[in-house]
Amino acid sequence: MHSINKLTLGFATLFATSFSVAVIGAQSSPSTEVKLPAAAAGQYQHTAPTLADIESDSDLHPELRKVILKGRDLFMNTQQLRGEYVFNDLNCKSCHMGEGRMAWSGPVWPAATTLPDFRGKNGHVNSLEERIAGCFSFSMNGKAPEYGSDTMLAISAYHQYMAKGAKMYDKNIAGRGFNHLGNKIPEATSYANGQKVYEENCSVCHGSNGAGTKVDGTVVYPPLWGDGSYNWGAGMTRVFTAASFIQNNMPLGQPGRLSDQEAWDVAYFVNAQERPQDPRYTGDAKETREKYMNFHKATLYGTEVNGAVLGQHDNTGDKPFLKPDVLKPRSFN
Repeated sequence: MHSINKLTLGFATLFATSFSVAVIGAQSSPSTEVKLPAAAAGQYQHTAPTLADIESDSDLHPELRKVILKGRDLFMNTQQLRGEYVFNDLNCKSCHMGEGRMAWSGPVWPAATTLPDFRGKNGHVNSLEERIAGCFSFSMNGKAPEYGSDTMLAISAYHQYMAKGAKMYDKNIAGRGFNHLGNKIPEATSYANGQKVYEENCSVCHGSNGAGTKVDGTVVYPPLWGDGSYNWGAGMTRVFTAASFIQNNMPLGQPGRLSDQEAWDVAYFVNAQERPQDPRYTGDAKETREKYMNFHKATLYGTEVNGAVLGQHDNTGDKPFLKPDVLKPRSFN
């Protein structure tokens, strides 16, 4: 990615801030009540360290601090790896908001405290590095940095530092992941209603065509479908994942403003749009769906929507390959 001078970056930040304020001002009202889920009884809560904590932690060796800060930089601006490991317009922070610290927005520290663990998506025990690799393969429509490389070490170190002081292997975590709305799409969920919600609440930032917003080549608001977005194997293609994320984080600055049903509707609409191919594609979307039904049972991939089978194509977006080498099975005898 080309370097961006401070003036350009400043304009991009100003644009993003002004845009957000305009949207909030246009759509908020005194009667709008923001509701976020409360932690269930007995759930574990952890407050992840901030940037200031990294910079001031006297227990960190200076070299380790550099690695963690590099990991944070890559997390916040993953586009600097564009064309090597990233082939769409997303950054890690696009889905893991608040620097990866925010509850109900996929905080990253639980990965460091609960892995290694079995993961149903690929059917074997995953390490922290492999979990990160999955995000590159699917959410970033790319391929992972090599295990043990400087880049992977830095990103892993940031994840682990976010878990400083957290309990190990305690899975009953408040605000983890994106599933508080449950995993069953309500019968009332509607493509047409979702399109209406999108046009009224989302298009101002993400575009009428879902392509997002850029300023001087810098992504300000990420694309939600099309070549620049996550591919058909990404966790966000699961309608319940997108619905929970949207309900708790969108519109930007107004978490919880959409009703549960509005979140379901717009998540359905967004994930009924085409995007780059699932890296596990066999050549037939319906066959791929069946082969990976443990995952795709929650997506619209391989199903017919508006007269077309979603995912029945060979488009890999800007990525010049289909399947990265890291997507391989593992078993112990």
